[in-house]
Amino acid sequence: MKKSLVALALMGAFSSAAFAQSSVTIYGTLDAGINKTTHTANSSVQEGKRDNNKLGFRGVEDLGSGLKALFQLEIRFEPDTGTNESGSRPLFQGQSRVGLQGSFGTVRLGRGLTSLQETTTAYEPWSGQPNVAGFQTDIMVGGYRSAQTGSGSDPLGAAGNSGNRFANGLWYNSPVYNGFQLNLNMASKENNGLTTAIVGRGTAAAPQYPIGSLASAYPYSVSATFSEPGASVPRYSVYAAAERNALEVKLWSVGAYFRPIPDLKLMANYSKQDLEHITAINDTINTWMVGANYNVGPGKILFGYGQKDPDGSLKWKQLSVGYEYNLSARTYLYLDLSQKKLPLTTTATFTTKQNHYALGVHHNF
Repeated sequence: MKKSLVALALMGAFSSAAFAQSSVTIYGTLDAGINKTTHTANSSVQEGKRDNNKLGFRGVEDLGSGLKALFQLEIRFEPDTGTNESGSRPLFQGQSRVGLQGSFGTVRLGRGLTSLQETTTAYEPWSGQPNVAGFQTDIMVGGYRSAQTGSGSDPLGAAGNSGNRFANGLWYNSPVYNGFQLNLNMASKENNGLTTAIVGRGTAAAPQYPIGSLASAYPYSVSATFSEPGASVPRYSVYAAAERNALEVKLWSVGAYFRPIPDLKLMANYSKQDLEHITAINDTINTWMVGANYNVGPGKILFGYGQKDPDGSLKWKQLSVGYEYNLSARTYLYLDLSQKKLPLTTTATFTTKQNHYALGVHHNF
């Protein structure tokens, strides 16, 4: 009897120790509202969103001696219908990574945002949210998201799968040393479900990258940041980043932000995209953006202006303003207004204006 009691006590002790050393967090975002964008295929008032809706699971296990195992899974969905974000996207569209963390930094394997894409979101007024008023999609990364034209981080994935992530990837994030951090990642050159040929600089009859083939280059992405050392909310930060995808389309980006006072964040960036490997002419896209966030009472004002200058086409110009009103630490109402001046087609000699209006609620849990 005594032996049984001792055994039960030991089991309970070990179980408690294991539980104390491991943790799993469930988190997510719900964003829903209404919007209207003029001069589009559907310019009526419709249900919309400002941010991606996601359900995530994040876990950490203490392995001892300063070593930790970690994982993160993110499902993306549409809150108005409850369906997966897109029929062509994987269940864990956001990310699915597992890795180790220690004094050497963090190493992860799986699927997720590239190092460049993950870094640049901190230098954009809408924090990288992929909405019409924000600058991450068209300006921040030079429109580097059209998978079927050979640009985008994942050009060998099925259409709509993702334009800013690597699948079958390896990530490394160095420790932060005196404000400096290095982020690297590489991916395999597998065809990830692509069902149409990518033409590249060949022809439809003889594509440069036929269906089922391996691309000629391993994709990589790298970024380096330097922020005010030791500050929980840095007053200043700069970054430099570069990426090459499986079709050897290249992207370079630099940027910075500065807080002259605690409530004001000023930011700017410049990007250049090189499509020479897949485009015989007009193979460069230059972009720049300036923006600001200003906290006023329970709210925040967002502002940005940017341009995209593709070779052989007219410039894209975008002006956006937004306002967030915090109902709590996790919930806010938002209003976005934006105007884009863009070519009607890639060879157009005149432009059209798109006006965008959005109103909604954003909740984190």
